[in-house]
Amino acid sequence: MSFEKARELIRQFKQDGYVYGPGVLNQVGRVASELGSSAALVYPTHPGSEALVKIVTESLSDSGMDVVGQVRGAAPNAPRQDVYRIARELKKLNPQAIVCLGGGSTIDATKAADVLCSLGGEIEDYFGTGRVTDALRATSNPLLPLVAVQTAASSAAHLTKYSNISDLSKGQKKLIVDEAIVPPRAVFDYGVTTSMSPALTVDGAWDGLSHCLEVLYGAVGRANYDKVEEVAGEGIGLIVNFVERALANLEDAEARAALGYATDLGGYAIMLGGTSGPHLNSFSVVDILSHGRACGILNPYYTVFFAPQIERPLRLVGKIFRDAGLTKVGLDALAGRTLGVAVAGAMMALSRRVGFPTTLGEIEGFSGEHIQRALAAAKDPQLKMKLENMPVPLSPSMVDEYMGSVFEAARDGDLSLVRNVG
Repeated sequence: MSFEKARELIRQFKQDGYVYGPGVLNQVGRVASELGSSAALVYPTHPGSEALVKIVTESLSDSGMDVVGQVRGAAPNAPRQDVYRIARELKKLNPQAIVCLGGGSTIDATKAADVLCSLGGEIEDYFGTGRVTDALRATSNPLLPLVAVQTAASSAAHLTKYSNISDLSKGQKKLIVDEAIVPPRAVFDYGVTTSMSPALTVDGAWDGLSHCLEVLYGAVGRANYDKVEEVAGEGIGLIVNFVERALANLEDAEARAALGYATDLGGYAIMLGGTSGPHLNSFSVVDILSHGRACGILNPYYTVFFAPQIERPLRLVGKIFRDAGLTKVGLDALAGRTLGVAVAGAMMALSRRVGFPTTLGEIEGFSGEHIQRALAAAKDPQLKMKLENMPVPLSPSMVDEYMGSVFEAARDGDLSLVRNVG
């Protein structure tokens, strides 16, 4: 686990299309000028972002770019209403490129808005895998080139092919998955994350942790397992060893850089493989939980569910948590479900140390309706890639029994309620 190793892995991932690290925000103009001479700036709405907008607009101007207009970004969880609004405003501005400054929600919304602005149609037309690419093949219209300027160590939306969009009236999130929406350029100044609150810091860290864990678990038996283990193991180690430092001192530059590298590695991980159960279920609790928080609560319970099939990654993850002093259990003597329970206990120990909930029952507003919504969503064909990515794949007919048991365990904080297939 080292910053040098993390930097090398990210360089392998993004080559020259990504500028990252502390103090790089003023390079946005240089990066954007490679894509056109005019840009629309989509800007964040969180308090204190004015200073970041000023740095970016000055950088664009200094690079000779014409900022043709500014568009307010998205609310948390990228509501579909914001996607349509951003698309309309981009269409009116008619820029040569888009510069999007914000966290995961604003970047996800802008990626989807770019699709609507460039290709038309309704957002439902693009949910699922590869549907943007299909639409591009059927038209001569390209997407507007996007520079994604990340402000939060969390989702790695600036690096990936995913766009998570919410229908808040139904409390449900859906997903666009397409290589065509990967931003061709990205910038992330890890130093700007010092403005993240403690709650957002830990939510973002747990989102990155979930990316690494879920992809690592799902890579067992696949040809690229060794690469996934290298990337995910580095990301997990950085989060486990630095998240408490970041929360203890929000200005700790080294800890902030560690979380920046780690969540970027989470982005690399989800481009090597897919997330699964926790991410799938998080889409159904957007009315009561942030995405990272939902995934973070569910991961220990899915660790037990997957345990008989994921012994190799569990030994790696268990060692990281044990070396960080989060368990004293002799993991080497354990196997299967028993090993999964021990590793899950170490995950929950870290959550408790940073004041993070470990059960759904602790969450205000949680009810059986959320369980039923999640089980129904798991059977939606547009989200089937999440079921298929699980190391224990489930058919729709198995969802209620087995995924239902995971939810019951997470509701009550009782790992013994998790039922293993077979």
